[in-house]
Amino acid sequence: MRLHHKTIPLAMAVLGATGVCASLFSQYVLDMNPCVMCIQQRMALAGIFAVALLSLLLPTRKAGARTLAAVLVSAPATFGLYIAVKQIHLQSLPLMEQPSCGAPWTFRLRDAPLFDWYEWFIRGSGACGEVYYFFGVPLPVWGALFFAAALLITWGVWWKSRAGR
Repeated sequence: MRLHHKTIPLAMAVLGATGVCASLFSQYVLDMNPCVMCIQQRMALAGIFAVALLSLLLPTRKAGARTLAAVLVSAPATFGLYIAVKQIHLQSLPLMEQPSCGAPWTFRLRDAPLFDWYEWFIRGSGACGEVYYFFGVPLPVWGALFFAAALLITWGVWWKSRAGR
């Protein structure tokens, strides 16, 4: 079965947007207080969404454009995977050994230009060691699985498209 050359960037854009919406739903409807690392993973999801949309503009019938699209999607996915794995490690430590994950983004960026426009997106001051579960699995594990799947799908399809030349 041959995939259309725009299918994967579109799927990554949809998955990135879905992940951001799920993150915002968890915060504002389910009252989960995201930590600094959770916000970083949310920004990585938004990055996947944005670069996947940009990748739709590339002439992905050409091998170089497909490679560029894969690299663009991989950058935020790799960052998100790194943060998720780091948070999994942090949450596995005993409570007294857990390091601080830093000041909230709203504190760090409060004097930045147009802060009021995006403050709702980066609001959160939860402790990175606090574990929230979804279907009995910690949220950072879900994040790591998502980011790893995004990378595997992106590069798997890229590899398959190379073989089909």
